[in-house]
Amino acid sequence: MSTEQWQGRRVTVAGLGVSGMPAARVLHGLGARVTVVNDGADERSRAQAAELEALGITVRLGDGDTLPEGTELVVTAPGWRPDKPLFLAAAEAGAEIWGDVELAWRLRGPGAAPWLAVTGTNGKTTTVRMLASILQAAGLRTAAVGNIGVSLLDAVLGEQEYDVLAVELSSYQLHWAPSLRAHSAAVLNLAPDHLDWHGSMEAYAADKGRIYEGNTVACVYNAADPATEDLVREADVVEGCRAVGFTLGTPGPSQLGVVDGILVDRAFVEKRHQQAQELAEVADIDPPAPHNIANALAAAALARAYGVSATAVRDGLRAFRPDPHRIEKVADVAGVAYVDDSKATNTHAAAASLAAYDPIVWIAGGLAKGATFDELVGQSAGRLRAAVLIGADRALIREALARHAPEVPVVDLDRTDTGAMPAAVREAARLARPGDTVLLAPACASMDMFVNYNKRGEAFADAVRALAAEGA
Repeated sequence: MSTEQWQGRRVTVAGLGVSGMPAARVLHGLGARVTVVNDGADERSRAQAAELEALGITVRLGDGDTLPEGTELVVTAPGWRPDKPLFLAAAEAGAEIWGDVELAWRLRGPGAAPWLAVTGTNGKTTTVRMLASILQAAGLRTAAVGNIGVSLLDAVLGEQEYDVLAVELSSYQLHWAPSLRAHSAAVLNLAPDHLDWHGSMEAYAADKGRIYEGNTVACVYNAADPATEDLVREADVVEGCRAVGFTLGTPGPSQLGVVDGILVDRAFVEKRHQQAQELAEVADIDPPAPHNIANALAAAALARAYGVSATAVRDGLRAFRPDPHRIEKVADVAGVAYVDDSKATNTHAAAASLAAYDPIVWIAGGLAKGATFDELVGQSAGRLRAAVLIGADRALIREALARHAPEVPVVDLDRTDTGAMPAAVREAARLARPGDTVLLAPACASMDMFVNYNKRGEAFADAVRALAAEGA
């Protein structure tokens, strides 16, 4: 869209914060008449409001439900629910509703860098960072942006020029991005999550599937998760766009997979008549847990769709280091490994983590967010040495263990204070034997005890280090 089209246009920005602040500034700079509305009116919101008001932007705190008069467009923070009165009023008034991702897409300039996009219930951030590492190894100017914490608006409108962007997108962001058209995209997996926001699993999957709309080169799907392939079939893509699968097994045609510890590409071979291309070794992936290998394959598929060499895939995966609190080994103490996967905030993520180790002393619990644990416990029971439970909804996990793993010893710590974590680590150490893994994979959110999953992971790591110091 040209700058002239924004002059005097009445735009309401819904929500302050990571997306709202840059959106308000950009739109104001383009000449739009911007009003920011926000539900909260706390100290942080007031400080942000003052910053925008100094630029001449109108801000209304404590009233995020009322649509400002004359609004032609609403640009919303991704987390605001679609059934919010503000959006119902906007629809009745004939105003469009975009997210910050849609705004960034529309504001791209001529010759803008294409997007390689990733979504899924779990693994998005790791996959996008792996992808960026591979693209950098290929000598490309790139960045990991989007839901990963780096504003797409900043990436699109900043002074830095990029060849290609590695973009993480949540279901919330995709819901509000109707015109997004990626070069290639991947849906890593689908499991029930955020259903209170989307209303149903079908609606959640449909929003995830938007990432495939208009893809030009490749729609990457998980061969072990048929729902992701179904989304590819339903997508309206550019003619010639290919469906490319990834699998932890031997790959078929137009797939990437694993053969004898080697990541193999049968979708984008580099020489005529060549049936497969070796990319990297499983040992090049840190850590080489099954779900992390799947992440690497998805990242490799997107990079290969962009024309990146096999050598760059290998070098990028070797250079990659995971973010903290994602199956991160903290220490070995008395022959027992202590692993922090505090990021496993739902049962799908915890199942992947539990599948990577055997035997396990499992530290779990927190806020269940409506989840049930029977399937998780049932499929993981054979790997469990013992379980230590913490948090507000630990009883749900305890009851599932009683039903599906009655032989597994359980320590139920009746605490929801932050001091529960050192106690949990001590109990786990008491139960573990040399060769075991003490695994923090809570399968729950952290907010009953900690500010976020990072703080929960830090508390676990601190407790482990204290335990190690005692034995030194």
